[in-house]
Amino acid sequence: MKPIIETERTLLREMDEDDFPALSKVLHGPDGGPRSDAEVHRWISWCRDCYAKYGFGHWAVVLKETGEMIGSVGISMQMIDDGMKPEVGYHLRSDYHRMGLGKETAAACRDYFFENFDFDEVYSYMNKDNVASYSLALANGMTYLHLYTTKGGEVCRVYRITRDEWEAIRR
Repeated sequence: MKPIIETERTLLREMDEDDFPALSKVLHGPDGGPRSDAEVHRWISWCRDCYAKYGFGHWAVVLKETGEMIGSVGISMQMIDDGMKPEVGYHLRSDYHRMGLGKETAAACRDYFFENFDFDEVYSYMNKDNVASYSLALANGMTYLHLYTTKGGEVCRVYRITRDEWEAIRR
């Protein structure tokens, strides 16, 4: 499949059912939680639906060096506060944490999003205690806004970068 985005070390491309075994390792891992096979299939289907509906979604993260799919990163529409908002999300297999790949791919998604879509801001949200994820949001130029409680009761930190802030860091 043709890549949507290329970074220094990765290719980001649309996901399909052939990615199930690799995505299972990401979503069944310690950070992905105990997801069932059915939930992994639903994740792939949701990604495919996002591509069709919005023209963006979570893409497969593929290492250039090996061709191995090691995660999912991209933009999706998420319920944050009182409405649907574009959100940069990232899930990498745990053996690829702390290598800068999250920062590299999330920044590439943020840039692609602002370069190709007419939104004035993009968000990230994560469990309030997920230090690695909120550190990545800060590294991605985002600013902490507030805590938000999801309908499921999870307390999350909300971060945002506006188009003006993104343009300022690109200069």
